[in-house]
Amino acid sequence: MIEITPDALMKAVIDRYLKSGDYNGLHLRLNVEPALLDEAKKLVIDGKLQVMVSDVDYPNPHIRPWPSQRTVESQVESLDELTRGGYGAVLYPTPLALRGVRVPARLQEQPFGKAMAKGRGTLELAYFSLDVLEPYRNDPRYHFRYGDFGVDMGISDEAYLDETELDRDKVSLSHLGFAYDLSNYDSSNVTSQIVRRVAAFYGDLEKLTPEHQQRWRSYQVPDAGLEPHPAWWAAKMGHWTNDVGPFEYLFLKLTDLDALWMGAFGEELFKHTKRPHEFGWLLRPSQREWDEFIVQLDKVLSDNIRHDGLTSAGAPRKDKSGQNLGTLTRLATFLEGRGIDVAVVKELMRPLREIRHARQKPAHALRANLTDKTFVHRQVALLAELNDTLRELVRWMSTHPKNREWLADFEPDTYYRM
Repeated sequence: MIEITPDALMKAVIDRYLKSGDYNGLHLRLNVEPALLDEAKKLVIDGKLQVMVSDVDYPNPHIRPWPSQRTVESQVESLDELTRGGYGAVLYPTPLALRGVRVPARLQEQPFGKAMAKGRGTLELAYFSLDVLEPYRNDPRYHFRYGDFGVDMGISDEAYLDETELDRDKVSLSHLGFAYDLSNYDSSNVTSQIVRRVAAFYGDLEKLTPEHQQRWRSYQVPDAGLEPHPAWWAAKMGHWTNDVGPFEYLFLKLTDLDALWMGAFGEELFKHTKRPHEFGWLLRPSQREWDEFIVQLDKVLSDNIRHDGLTSAGAPRKDKSGQNLGTLTRLATFLEGRGIDVAVVKELMRPLREIRHARQKPAHALRANLTDKTFVHRQVALLAELNDTLRELVRWMSTHPKNREWLADFEPDTYYRM
């Protein structure tokens, strides 16, 4: 039997890790020679190797999602179990073992590739300021889809297949999430700070082209105090959830209200109830971004209400002087005519009217594009108030005699304000 030295095993693990293309570990199958097993245990104890097994660490042990969360004793026990059957164990070099190892030349201009080569886990998170996403959202070559808890973005098929487009820009990131530092957040004070960041997996970032890796690196921020959104993290870890954020909740309530209106009056209330792909959180807390958000929100609300839907419910079309009424005034008049107290109607309609009023400001004035960090909290608060109104309208419409058998198509497990 050839004597196995610590250097020989360590070199085999490092070579496998750096040359596999996906930073894979070295798979030890069953019936490992005792000498090799002893060397592996020694290197684990010395902090130079980590052991991954499918039934304890991660379903796919051929990627290391993060540094081992098990004790050295537990990892050594996994090596002992190689003599008793099972799939085997996968060995990875630790950052200590990789210290001083020359990074492959191909990674010299790839900061996240270099980080992986130095021992970062595939599912470890890096955090970035939100404006790192702006060029992708604003560039027609990319598709950009908002979620409440994260974003998908990537080069379009047309641009990818276009030979005149630079290969360096043919990139995609499909698993971007939002992360928060809420240490200074007070829900009752809109001037309190909400820090929202982008969270990305190192394993995804290292697949970007060198040029885009360097760009993302310039937006990277410290991870102190940051936590990935729990709903996003749960989904990425393979858990099935029915959680929604404020944007998805808004369109759920619009859909519910539309169905209830149809049930009661035979006409749809809204022109559409689908969320536009570009409709989501502010990427930069600026006056311009805020104004654009308000315009989009008003289009989803007052501009989206069908006059025919209001007419079907008996809402007056004109006031006493014969002037045409707007959709919000018609809706308010209809609610008051159904016996709801005027003060209650005023409070229900307040968020809708504030959005309409705010939309009119940028339409009639030149405004400086100022940065105001309170816009982040103001957006959260406005959506919360709006969703409260929509939820109450849905609850009230569900009491209509024709809707008493109505059930919502979908009820979320958890509704997150942000």
